[in-house]
Amino acid sequence: MMLTPERLIEIAMTNPANAEIARRLPALGLNQCMLTAGCLFQAVWNQQAGHPVAWGVKDYDVFYFDEDVSWEAENEVINLARQLFHDLDVSLEIKNQARVHLWYAQRFGKAYPRLQSAKDGIDRYLVAGTCIGWDVLTGEVYAPYGLSDVEEGLLRINPRNPQPDLFEHKALSYQARWPWLKIVTDEDVSVMK
Repeated sequence: MMLTPERLIEIAMTNPANAEIARRLPALGLNQCMLTAGCLFQAVWNQQAGHPVAWGVKDYDVFYFDEDVSWEAENEVINLARQLFHDLDVSLEIKNQARVHLWYAQRFGKAYPRLQSAKDGIDRYLVAGTCIGWDVLTGEVYAPYGLSDVEEGLLRINPRNPQPDLFEHKALSYQARWPWLKIVTDEDVSVMK
């Protein structure tokens, strides 16, 4: 069965934590609020591998975009989310994508562009097929590279954020948990043509 946006969300929502986070997130009133990253695509890999749907999910990422780039404003959202989701036994990472450029270089040693939307943050993931987000208010699935790589278990570098060393580390960490995933290199792509 082809992985459609609707099917992706159907699979992801079989994870009770995803379903509960998605149900409660609108209460925070966040602009461009998106559930994103591993909590979505790893559900598909887990289903394919016969694992429990939440197996291997390290955290649940939520991106939003607020023009107030102060730490105080973001910290207030983090604290509100902590209260809202206090009963869920998960690590919730909530980040204002409008302010990532302010702290990224200090934390990771590289400059980071100023983003214009929550989707811009999703566009920066290291693995192309994992650039996936779900707007819990509109129901839109944002997947600029489509869903076929997730469905087929292909890991290829994101051309919008080409960092080979970081990509390799990330891809190998996924492959360690889901050994059937295939890392696709430029050489593989040229052979396929």
